Amino acid sequence: MSRRLTLVLGGARSGKSHHAEQLALQCAGPVTYVATAGEGDEEMQLRVALHRARRPADWGLVEEPVRLAEALYTHAQHGGCVLVDCMTLWLNNLLFSEHHEYPETGLVTPPEAWTAEIDALLTALPLLPGEVILVSNEIGLGVVPMGAVTRFYVDELGRLNQRLAALADNVHLLVAGIPMVVKGPALGAAT
Repeated sequence: MSRRLTLVLGGARSGKSHHAEQLALQCAGPVTYVATAGEGDEEMQLRVALHRARRPADWGLVEEPVRLAEALYTHAQHGGCVLVDCMTLWLNNLLFSEHHEYPETGLVTPPEAWTAEIDALLTALPLLPGEVILVSNEIGLGVVPMGAVTRFYVDELGRLNQRLAALADNVHLLVAGIPMVVKGPALGAAT
């Protein structure tokens, strides 16, 4: 297959990143890992270090917190695989990219880059060669959060995940480390 898009969803510590990495290992060609996390605080730096330590040394690494479509156009290739970890941080980076401040209550207006970057990503994904694996959190399974910006973020991530799933050939949901196929062939089936 010249093009395949897989979306891997799950909650915090569900095993979604590890599962996505295992899928990338099955790719015959080169793998490029696109990290959307910034440096962050000490705890985030530890998470990043753990992810780095378990990735194969021959995988390429691109750190891109905002311009994801541009990075995908640059690194997607026939016979190769691009793994993006994760959409959740990317959307957060977009929301706070221009040091935007948000009200505690009322309507939230995202920064100007918001719509342009999301549209660019959704336009790019069907055009990319090779395999693309996207990792994203499923955070909308709980109660409606307090605070306008948090509600906005949860809603928008849910909408983004829906749009990504509609474009995807495969959607896997991780629960307690167990992958479940939501869309596409059963795991282990020939593709």
